[in-house]
Amino acid sequence: MPGLTAGAGWLSSEPASGSPDDSSLSAFSGDDGQVPKTRGIHGGPPLARAITLAVLCSYVAVQVIQVVTAPLPSRGFKLAVEVASVATLFLLTVSATATSAERWPQWRRLVTLAAAGAITYFPLLVLGRYWIGMAGFFAGTALLLLPGWAAWALFAAVVGTMFAVPAASSEGAYGVAYFTLSTLLVGLVVFGLARLSLAIRYVHATRGELAQLAIIKERMRFARDLHDLLGYSLSAITLKAELTRRLVGSNPARARDELAEVLDIARQALADVRIVASGYRNISLAKEASSVNSLLITAGIDARVEINCGALDEQVDTALATVLREAVTNMLRHSTVRNCVVEANISEESIRLLVSNDGVPRGARSGRLGGGLENLRTRMEAIGGTLTADVPGDGWFTVLAEAPLVLTNPDEPASGGAGASPHEGD
Repeated sequence: MPGLTAGAGWLSSEPASGSPDDSSLSAFSGDDGQVPKTRGIHGGPPLARAITLAVLCSYVAVQVIQVVTAPLPSRGFKLAVEVASVATLFLLTVSATATSAERWPQWRRLVTLAAAGAITYFPLLVLGRYWIGMAGFFAGTALLLLPGWAAWALFAAVVGTMFAVPAASSEGAYGVAYFTLSTLLVGLVVFGLARLSLAIRYVHATRGELAQLAIIKERMRFARDLHDLLGYSLSAITLKAELTRRLVGSNPARARDELAEVLDIARQALADVRIVASGYRNISLAKEASSVNSLLITAGIDARVEINCGALDEQVDTALATVLREAVTNMLRHSTVRNCVVEANISEESIRLLVSNDGVPRGARSGRLGGGLENLRTRMEAIGGTLTADVPGDGWFTVLAEAPLVLTNPDEPASGGAGASPHEGD
């Protein structure tokens, strides 16, 4: 997402480090390769820039009218000085208020300020009091091009000189106040409008990035759900299909029963794949545990499944059921398990789910979590819980998930809790 970084120009609209680039975003774009656009304020940055230029032109026009209508002697020479100075100072101010000024090198900032200062003060020798009102442009440019305290120090110095010059010219209290406040006001208006234009540009860029990140988040949720859903179903289908192949010759009746279960799992998986795209769907930890117990028995694994937690919050129930499903899927895929323990119980203000087996998977002792367990950790963190996976002293691979009984944000669903158990309809 674009970030605002502190710098010589106060705010910078350069992209923040770590923002997704075009190549990463293109993978998550729509069918036509484009990310949907968000609706913004009518006009947006171009309108803000146009308003800034219109205000600057209006101030310049007022100054020109003031000099043209003034009773100055040698009008031809002084008018030429006026027009040339106004045009030059106006162009310098316009360039300083442009977005590109945020990327100017230091030397260019100083040269611009020096030129603006010269054009602000030298015409005073020719035009006198009729040029004092233009100092506000220089004051605003100082705020735009200098960093921090230096900008405000120069701004205060410019306003101070516009107090001292009229006072030394015997303008009177009204004239001194008028020229001082005019310089102060014009400087702040120039600075404020330029920063407002940049802020609007930043907001528009940020909204586009947020829309892109929302698409990425949704695609990642869909990928996690699909991984967790089909991983379990396909593992179950594989195990039962292998068992059916062994039983075809020796026990045809049992083979037919297993084949019927394979068809039920496949149909349920197909239905769940269609549903997962629609969003969040609840899964029951108790029903998932019953399904897991049946699957482990079919796989010839000595399993002890104890779920002693009663009714749970829907989000917690779904998250823990998903942890159980993925843990069993990983166990069947990546280990040579012979014994397994599944326990869930309530302890004070939290609920603990423990899935442990004696078939330590490859890479488990290194402490690295696979993609499936990383997905589970993300799901648990979404509900304020934790997930750890390690190999304690007994040599069993253990997955421990802990979740609060009462969620801090009950209205926000846990990430990616879609998909029902393949056996939920049994």
